[in-house]
Amino acid sequence: MHKAIVGIALCAVFAALPAAQVPYYPPAGQWAHKSPAELGFDPAKLNEAVEFMKSSETRSPARDFSDQEVVNGKLLASIPTERAGSNGLVIRRGYIVAEFGAPGDTLRPDPTYSVAKSMLSTVTGIAFDRGLVPDLDQPVGALVKDGGYDSPQNSKVTWRNHLQQESEWEGEMWGKNANFIGTEAFGRAEMKPRAIMPPGSHYEYNDVRINRFALSLLRMYKKPIPDVFRDEVMNPIGASSTWKWVPYANAYLDIDGKRMASVSGGTRWGGGMWISTYDMARFGLLWLRNGKWGAKQIVSPAYVKMATTPSAHGPDYGFLWWLNTKQGLWPGSPTNAFRAVGQGGNIIYIDPSHDLVVVWRWSGAQAQGFQKVVAAITS
Repeated sequence: MHKAIVGIALCAVFAALPAAQVPYYPPAGQWAHKSPAELGFDPAKLNEAVEFMKSSETRSPARDFSDQEVVNGKLLASIPTERAGSNGLVIRRGYIVAEFGAPGDTLRPDPTYSVAKSMLSTVTGIAFDRGLVPDLDQPVGALVKDGGYDSPQNSKVTWRNHLQQESEWEGEMWGKNANFIGTEAFGRAEMKPRAIMPPGSHYEYNDVRINRFALSLLRMYKKPIPDVFRDEVMNPIGASSTWKWVPYANAYLDIDGKRMASVSGGTRWGGGMWISTYDMARFGLLWLRNGKWGAKQIVSPAYVKMATTPSAHGPDYGFLWWLNTKQGLWPGSPTNAFRAVGQGGNIIYIDPSHDLVVVWRWSGAQAQGFQKVVAAITS
């Protein structure tokens, strides 16, 4: 058969392929909607799930954030004067199938607390892919020479230890000690003294150590992490310009003669990532698609796989992502589901088995909400 005829025949075959086989990526400023039936949902069950999520709002933080210092201790940065109510997006096969919340809530850049940790993981993945951090099992102190890793304990801390929250790093960052000792500094989250373990042998969810990790990433990039995140992640995935990563007032330092801020991995003490539900959904879709957006591979599949593999000592935890391997967090959801989680019920739920992303902000009964969405899928 003539080559031209073969080419025409192949084009006809590809043109005939169902649209569902071609991954959809929403262009900047746009996001296509499809009906529940088109995306394999039982409409009544999906509506039931959405109504449940709409009516299940967290009680903490308060709508005006007035409880934050009592809960978390002395603030180091600003927080908004109010937040939205329960709101979110349900996305399947890349398309929006449901949106809920008061008008404007899904476009509002609210603090997302520790979802920022999964964003730090993404920035680390890019550094790893490009050789800026060539070996995750290398001690951080081999590359970062600012005194933070000079002690016998800290000299053993690796990049992987930080990513898995098993660093056991000792010291103080921005006026907060890594032991979480002191009611004024930590509020109700104050911890009791305990023996420090060797790095890599003990899991502890610890924002001070994550803030040390963020500073180490800044040292490697020599560029503000929000700028890295904007240029390497958010602009390529078509995010809005409304998000901002707010630093602590005292977290500024000199990097090669330039004044830069080191950002935090949450909003526990104010600041942190303030972002809309829509922009969180784009970030979740990037991870659902194995680090790829359109033709651009932003984070390598190899890093995504490592990041979603359970650590040895964590509850069910990867590289600053919560996992469902053990079915402990969300019974009934697939074992390969994972999520970014922030205080106050800020969640990006990613379910590769069902080609599903659910962003739920300021959520209450979380496990039930995601179970109801998954249960509404019919095909």
